[in-house]
Amino acid sequence: MEELAGPGACTPCALSATPLCTTLSSTRIAAPHGGGGEGSKEGGWLQEVEGRKGLGELRAEWCEKGVSKVSFAFISPEVGSWNSVCLPARSPGQPLKSPWQPLPCGFCLLGALLAPIRVLLAFIVLFLLWPFAWLQVAGLTEEQLQEPITGWRKTVCHHGVLGLSRLLFFLLGFLRIRVRGQRASRLQAPVLVAAPHSTFFDPIVLLPCDLPKVVSRAENLSVPVIGALLRFNQAILVSRHDPASRRRVVEEVRRRATSGGKWPQVLFFPEGTCSNKKALLKFKPGAFIAGVPVQPVLIRYPNSLDTTSWAWRGPGVLKVLWLTASQPCSIVDVEFLPVYRPSPEESRDPTLYANNVQRVMAQALGIPATECEFVESLPVIVVGRLKVALEPQLWELGKVLRKAGLSPGCVDAGTEPGRSRRISQEEFAKQLQLSDSQTVAGAFSYFQQDADGLVDFRDVALALAALSGGRSLEELTRLAFELFAEEPKEQAKEQAKGPGRLLYKDGFSTILHLLLGSPRPAARTLHAELCQAGARQGLSLCEFQDFSLHHPLHGKLFSTYLRPSQTPPASSPGSTTALANGTVQTPKQKGD
Repeated sequence: MEELAGPGACTPCALSATPLCTTLSSTRIAAPHGGGGEGSKEGGWLQEVEGRKGLGELRAEWCEKGVSKVSFAFISPEVGSWNSVCLPARSPGQPLKSPWQPLPCGFCLLGALLAPIRVLLAFIVLFLLWPFAWLQVAGLTEEQLQEPITGWRKTVCHHGVLGLSRLLFFLLGFLRIRVRGQRASRLQAPVLVAAPHSTFFDPIVLLPCDLPKVVSRAENLSVPVIGALLRFNQAILVSRHDPASRRRVVEEVRRRATSGGKWPQVLFFPEGTCSNKKALLKFKPGAFIAGVPVQPVLIRYPNSLDTTSWAWRGPGVLKVLWLTASQPCSIVDVEFLPVYRPSPEESRDPTLYANNVQRVMAQALGIPATECEFVESLPVIVVGRLKVALEPQLWELGKVLRKAGLSPGCVDAGTEPGRSRRISQEEFAKQLQLSDSQTVAGAFSYFQQDADGLVDFRDVALALAALSGGRSLEELTRLAFELFAEEPKEQAKEQAKGPGRLLYKDGFSTILHLLLGSPRPAARTLHAELCQAGARQGLSLCEFQDFSLHHPLHGKLFSTYLRPSQTPPASSPGSTTALANGTVQTPKQKGD
């Protein structure tokens, strides 16, 4: 269950942020509750909708009733694994209760006086940490750093960094760290998993855990002070751009976790990125690969005003830091749950292990455990055998073009089917008749660029066709096939007579990435599975349209994300407009 907007915030503009994947194959879609509308029932079902009904229409009904909270329930017997599934109403990466609401004058006064002093003192303490961090590893070789540090270095530097770190968070306003439960020993649980990961303040959990080892990006080594602290911590470093680095990390995690207590505990944030604390993102399996017992650690910020959330969309680093330092007192709760010991099946399957621990932690937090995760900086969920974006970049591109006053349907996007034509940013601007350089750069960035900074104009043509809303789904999928299908390769010609043009994995992944926001590797994997049923390496037009239009689950993805809009009547200024994706667009007021 998920809060959509706070009291008084239920406007068409706010409701339109709900991800449209919530209508997927639903026979009972949504039920709003609360909000003070006539007949509303706090915490109960106010409305049931049988069959498919556009979210735009439902949102309009809810706004008229004054509904302030919306819960989504999915009951769809015809879709196997999606039977009775609960998902958040908004993307878990977007803070639902923004700290940037009208603040009392006293709070602003504290922000002007208290925050600068606190931040200045905190930075002084941060730089005081550097000598202790440097002293622990000074003069040690790389071979020596492959074993846990002991002796006077461990005693002096460990306690110095621990004390200064507590002072650092105290100066930032975290006057109280309340600990519940008991931390297990390194023999009982070699691995700690902390969630929800919602802010850059979450490393405060290291203090009650006695500074366990962490996993961090290798790029952070070059950051002043932070790099020294990572060396002090003997952190496990991973490069997101080097597959070999990830394999080494897996081996290192397994080596430390199975050292029999020789190494300190290793702390993971298994979500892998920050969310808004309203739901748990899908846990990554890295913390569970070793198959050893883990201890879940819950992090809560029970403050009257949420100033700490730093997620996919919301306040930036400086705003979050300023707001938190302006609080007279911030509280953080750290709760140690009982050690989770894996079954033999979980020890062999890290993904199963991760999913089960996620459910245990979500139940303790009282929030949903979702399949949503971040891939290539975008939130995605798993639908059947495919990952799709909660909010595809195609929608963002449409907003950019509409803001520039451009109608995608009025652009001549003619391109030769099956043949790539690379264009530069200047040609892109000329083709779309855009003059503002900032708008051009923003729109151009939505398309994949090669080493020379060029994009495939077929990508642009398909995106504009989808945004125009002037084609039926059958026409749009046919156009996508014609743009990216290729003549069959020699092997395919020998295996089947006259297969015609075929859609290979690169074209298939490009189409799904553009239209649904699917990560390309996931789309290529699905393409390989679809081709296993036949003797060819590519899909024919009939096979592609059978997948995109008639598949019991994936077909509904296309109809949900790309449903063409009906031609709306002429609207007066200030009126709402139904968009092609089913949302309701309200002209933004000044200050939105």
